[in-house]
Amino acid sequence: MLLAIWFVVTFVVSYFARDLSFSFFGWPFSFWMAAQGSPVIYCLIVWFYARRMGQLDVRHGVDEREE
Repeated sequence: MLLAIWFVVTFVVSYFARDLSFSFFGWPFSFWMAAQGSPVIYCLIVWFYARRMGQLDVRHGVDEREE
């Protein structure tokens, strides 16, 4: 699922950005997506992945926390 989100943000939205000619927070959507939206979504993907892998480590008893 995360790879699909990455693909859509990286290729699909960027490819069709010129056709999406509406204002988003006062900027053209294509500019906003390239300058702000994509990096924010990438950071959210990394955060979610790290959080989920941490949960799985704890569930399977291989977490690296000292007890």
